[in-house]
Amino acid sequence: QVQVAESGGGVVQPGGSLRLSCTVSGSISGFYVVSWYLQPPEKERELIGSISKFDTIKYADSVKGRFSISRDTAKNTIDLQISSLEPDDTAVYYCRISHGGGDAWGQGTQVTVAS
Repeated sequence: QVQVAESGGGVVQPGGSLRLSCTVSGSISGFYVVSWYLQPPEKERELIGSISKFDTIKYADSVKGRFSISRDTAKNTIDLQISSLEPDDTAVYYCRISHGGGDAWGQGTQVTVAS
């Protein structure tokens, strides 16, 4: 079974930065895409962007440019860097992998932006 785990969330002041990490374990079948999502309180889950097995990175049209997805080869993680954090960035951030064997979601990590 494929398992997904996010880490790195916490409380941060406006203007700060956070790096979230996504760790995937298990047997991944063939091609895959790892995606990051956010879900603010009382709102629907929203796609941020994704990175493929071959490191093609795409972002949702709604992304303003403060989000950056990358692969950390040393740590074997897919990271989401968020800069210039705003209170509206407060959300649960989720990682998902889509692959030949199906989809798997992490449990999410809470990011709270507050002064």
